[in-house]
Amino acid sequence: MMFGIGDLRIPIAAAPMAGGPSTVDLAVAVAEAGALGFVAGGYVSAARLADDLAAVAGRSTAPIGVNLFVPQPGAPASAALDRYAEALAPLAHHYGTRVGATAPDDDGWSEKLEVVAAARPAVVSFTFGTPAREVLTDLARRGIWTLVTVTSVDEAAAAVDAGAGGLVVQGPGAGGHRGTFDPAADPGTQPLAELLAAVTAAHAVPVIAAGGLATPADVAAVRRAGARAAQVGTALLLADEAGTNPVHRGALQARRAQATVVTRAFSGRWARSLVNGFTDRLGALAPAAYPQVNQMTGPIRRAAVAAGDPDGTNLWAGVAHAAVRGGPAAEIVASLAG
Repeated sequence: MMFGIGDLRIPIAAAPMAGGPSTVDLAVAVAEAGALGFVAGGYVSAARLADDLAAVAGRSTAPIGVNLFVPQPGAPASAALDRYAEALAPLAHHYGTRVGATAPDDDGWSEKLEVVAAARPAVVSFTFGTPAREVLTDLARRGIWTLVTVTSVDEAAAAVDAGAGGLVVQGPGAGGHRGTFDPAADPGTQPLAELLAAVTAAHAVPVIAAGGLATPADVAAVRRAGARAAQVGTALLLADEAGTNPVHRGALQARRAQATVVTRAFSGRWARSLVNGFTDRLGALAPAAYPQVNQMTGPIRRAAVAAGDPDGTNLWAGVAHAAVRGGPAAEIVASLAG
């Protein structure tokens, strides 16, 4: 029988946070608490993803999902990337590293779909676009519930038309990457409550609300507005089981009054981070080019983390980051459920 949101004891999903914060330990802890844990499939090899899904299955029989990145459209002219490389060069020199080389990369899309089809997790969600109908249909035939992350009414319609089993409706307050289908498009500022109302009025599929949800009141509000569950990411960044790096953890704890900004500086895609030296210096310069900008800044960001410098790396955080606290993930999700 296919998983449904109503099967959860706690109507909360852990946002899949690629690049370190989402770990097997975090997915298992959230799932065992009665919420929906997620394995983040982005930025890892297909072999690593298969190992993570096997590890999760070996430790929990609770429903757990996996998230994949939908392949991106082509990059802009090389001149735009060359200009950004020149702007990055002094920062790379400062950290004793180089600007990363760019190369075509679809994040192992076909291989990861094969891994997911074989592993048959309860849920697979998609970010940065909607897969083709045949992909969603095949996964559903295998008993896997499919979710597509959307940031607008038009994206929701496209996802439902393609056969998505449900939607993650992401508002503008979300930390980390916006799930926009077009990396060059405006990231959108329609409040989550308005977007949620419009999507639920237009479509009958189950909806999970995401973006800036960090308190029990936030979760209760989106559920009253029609969401079947709330997806939280920033709220789990300081969880004991999260793989959030020490620089990121320290910044979240020390900069509770810090503003956030939506920027393409780190990856070439719109994403919300704490304001820091990197965003101040480069925020207005990055082209809409993912994964190329992500590849270019990768060595710099890793070197900054190694140096313990929060001004040289992404510090993903939603607008409600000041409410985030540490502790076991099970306690965090239980407290958010009220």
